[in-house]
Amino acid sequence: MRTLHTAPLLRRERDGEPVPEHAVLVVGDRVEAVGPLAELAEAHGQARVRRWPGTLGPGLLHDGPLPAAPTPRERVHALLRTGVTAVLADQLADPALRAAVDRSELLVLAGPVAPTLDTGGRADLSVHDVDGTCLATVVAGRIAHRRA
Repeated sequence: MRTLHTAPLLRRERDGEPVPEHAVLVVGDRVEAVGPLAELAEAHGQARVRRWPGTLGPGLLHDGPLPAAPTPRERVHALLRTGVTAVLADQLADPALRAAVDRSELLVLAGPVAPTLDTGGRADLSVHDVDGTCLATVVAGRIAHRRA
């Protein structure tokens, strides 16, 4: 399934300048294209369109210990609620925590990498409101968190 994710502003890099009226075309778990919404919508007229408020950008990397919570699943969910789509492998020594991360399909990295939205890359996205609140997290092309 093809999905166009769009928001009033889009950042290709976490700290990059946001651009208006752009979108990310996601096919399966991959980014197929990033560009102006009008062009992508015209070229992919059958794609489902998800319009998010706020700023759409790459998912975040959590580079420290995972938040405390009663269960490993809740620790992972705490990350998803903030827009995190990747964690560092050295923070996953607990097998139960590693299993919860694997089930959630968070990306596990050997070292810090700056998140970006690149054609052909994994479709890990986050949407944040102007106050920084995470509105949605997309992990490998599927919505893993959406604020009610």
